[in-house]
Amino acid sequence: MDCAEGGKYDLAKREVVEFVRGHEGEDTARLLLSGARYPGVDMGAVVQQIEGRRTAREKWPGLLECEDFLYPPRLNREQASSDETALYKVCVADELCGEEATITVADLTGGMGVDSIAFARRSHPIKVDYVERNEQLCTLMEQNSRALGLENISVHCGDSMEWLANEDRRFDILFIDPARRSATGRKVAAFEDCEPDILQHMELLRSRCRWLMVKASPMIDIDLACRQLGDVAEVHVVSVKGECKEVLFVCGDHDGETRIHCIVRGGKEEGVRGCDFTRSEEAAAKPRFCTAVGQYLYEPDAALMKGGPFNLICQWKNLEKLAPNTHLYTSERLESDFYGRTFRVLQEVKPSRKAVAAVIPDGKAHVVTRNYPVAAAELQRQLGLKEGGDLFVVATTVGQRRVVLLCKKKTHPGAECVFV
Repeated sequence: MDCAEGGKYDLAKREVVEFVRGHEGEDTARLLLSGARYPGVDMGAVVQQIEGRRTAREKWPGLLECEDFLYPPRLNREQASSDETALYKVCVADELCGEEATITVADLTGGMGVDSIAFARRSHPIKVDYVERNEQLCTLMEQNSRALGLENISVHCGDSMEWLANEDRRFDILFIDPARRSATGRKVAAFEDCEPDILQHMELLRSRCRWLMVKASPMIDIDLACRQLGDVAEVHVVSVKGECKEVLFVCGDHDGETRIHCIVRGGKEEGVRGCDFTRSEEAAAKPRFCTAVGQYLYEPDAALMKGGPFNLICQWKNLEKLAPNTHLYTSERLESDFYGRTFRVLQEVKPSRKAVAAVIPDGKAHVVTRNYPVAAAELQRQLGLKEGGDLFVVATTVGQRRVVLLCKKKTHPGAECVFV
C-alpha cells in the first residue's frame, strides 16, 4: 500500500526516518488509519519507507545496511532489479570491457536506481550517468547516492533519448530497461510496445556506445528480438530460485553467431551455475530419446526452458529426452549437477482418483504437467488432490504415450559455480 504515491512530501525529513525506525514492525494499514495520532508525521511517507524496507529484506539486502536509504513508491520498487540480477549486469560489463578497465556507463531508464548503484559500486573505476524523467525519482537518487557515499553517479532528469542526442560523447555501455506497461497499465513484452520504443532509436543508441545492454521481459521472443535489434553478440537469460527474471541482450560489434547464456542463480547452498550455446550448436546436437522413464526425471530450470538448449542438454548431462516436444529428461543413474529440478520416480499411476488415492492416501501432492493435454490445475482437480506434501504427480508424454508418474523431489548439494 502506497498512499503517498505521487504525493508532495519530504521523505528525508528526520521525523519520517525516525518514525520508520520505531514502527517498522507494525501493520501499515493500521498506521495509515492512525495518522491523526501523530501530527506532523506524513504517514503516507512512513508507510512507503516501511514497506520498502520489507521488500529490501528479500530483494535488496545490501541496501538495508544504509539506514538513510529512501525507497520509492510501490510500482517503482516492483519494476526494479534485484541485487542479484543487478550484480550480474556488472559481471557482464566486466566481461565486455575488461574487469580492470575504467569504464563509463549510462543507465537510460534509471527508475529506483538499483542497476546504477550496482554499477557505481564496481570494484574498478567507473563513471555512471543515471537518466530518469520522473523528478521525484531523480530527487531520491540524488539523496540515496549521497547516503551511500557514491560520488561517481551523475543524475540527469529528462527524456533519455533527448539527453543522449545532446551528449557529445560515446559511452562504453548504454543500459536501457524500457517500461513494459501500456498507458492502461497492461503488461507488454514486445520492444515496439514498450516506452521508449528502442527500435525507433537504434541508430542513436548504437552511435553513442561500444556496447548496448537491453533488458527485456522474460516473455520476449528471443529469436525475434535478435532479428529486430541486429548485431546481438550475447543474450543472457537469468533465473533466480527457479523463476526467469531477466533477458538481457548485448548489442555490439562481434564476430560469429549470437551466444545465449542461461544463468541459474539459486540460494547460498546452490550458488551460480550456467551454460552457453548458439542456435547452430543446438540444431546440430542429436538428442537421445528414451523408450521408458528411468529411475530419475529431470525438469530444466526456467533459464534453460527460456533459452532453449533442449537437444544439447542430452549431451551436456548424458540424459535421454522423453519426446521431441517434451522438455523433460531421464536416466537410470543420478546426474548430480543438473540445472533444474530432479525427481526420483516412484511409480507410474493411472490418471484416476481411485488409483491416485491408493498411492497418496492423504490426498496432498504437487501436480506438474509437461506436453500433456490437461493443465496442472485441472488435473489436480480431476485427481482430487490438494497442494502440499512432498510428493509430485508429473503428467507428461513419453514417445507418443501419455503417462502420469508419482515422484519425489531430490535435492543436491550444489557447487559454488559450475559452467559448461
